[in-house]
Amino acid sequence: MVELDWWQSARRGRWTITCLPSQHGSRRIGQAANESLWCAWLLDSGDARYFFAGDTGYSKDFADIGARFGGFDLAAIPIGAYEPRWFMRSAHMNPAEALAAGRALGARRLIPMHWGSFDLSDEAIDEPPRALARALDLPENRGLRARVRLPAIGETVRLDD
Repeated sequence: MVELDWWQSARRGRWTITCLPSQHGSRRIGQAANESLWCAWLLDSGDARYFFAGDTGYSKDFADIGARFGGFDLAAIPIGAYEPRWFMRSAHMNPAEALAAGRALGARRLIPMHWGSFDLSDEAIDEPPRALARALDLPENRGLRARVRLPAIGETVRLDD
């Protein structure tokens, strides 16, 4: 096991794995709330670069990551468990914020995730894809539709597709 702080990297075979800042609360057994890092990940093989957001709220971290590592081949971004905003904003992005994160990261392809599995919040469990479709119609997201691949629940996505 390798322990990393934000912005630190470790090598595993041909992959460089970098721990990146993410906005979410944390709680681990034996620790007080928010005593451990919550993070996103950059996976870089030298041929491909993938961003995995994990579970996160929208923050300036996306702009910082984009400025430092931008040009991801693919970004997996959460779009669910976001209502009510007053409560969920710091921990979970809504679909419009997920698209803003993808733009800030400079991602060529976006895979929306983190929806439809558990009823964790006030929006309907099947609402995030509909909200994503509405967000894709906004002027600031013009041109993004072709870069978004929304898998069906349980669908396997090949990253070279």
